Amino acid sequence: MDEIIIKKMETDSEIRGKGYVHYKSWQETYRGMMDDGYLDRVTEEKCIEMAYRWQDNIIIAKDGDNVVGFVAYGPFREREIKGLGEIYALYVLKSHMGMGLGKRLLDAAIEKLAAFDRIIVEVVSQNSHARGFYEHYGFTFDGKERSLTFGTPTSIAEYQLHL
Repeated sequence: MDEIIIKKMETDSEIRGKGYVHYKSWQETYRGMMDDGYLDRVTEEKCIEMAYRWQDNIIIAKDGDNVVGFVAYGPFREREIKGLGEIYALYVLKSHMGMGLGKRLLDAAIEKLAAFDRIIVEVVSQNSHARGFYEHYGFTFDGKERSLTFGTPTSIAEYQLHL
């Protein structure tokens, strides 16, 4: 295995790789947490199309020529609150978990969000692995949960990190 690098997403192959990681991570992570019919409609092609539409504020992890993880970040999308940033997505392929890549990606995104006072991340409530990861990093559950529909209602928990 080559040394894994963390960098801004730039090339066509990196955009396609980010799309693949998005697709594969949803399939690996959310089976049993979300409606299977919904997940069956989350295709690699759709995730690659999304990667081409939203190329800003994406940092990737590369193992040789392959993208194996990414983080997307920026200002909080839901409400106009000054000083609030957001981690929109953070995924690492199951084959590369346990190597510290999630932390390295999150470190890179938080460095880019340093101008914000707080950072929000939303996590599928049933995803105990992700909840533990963010809590270990220093995020705290703020008591807010909401329901989003991914075929069927799915509970989403909000975490905050104060900078």
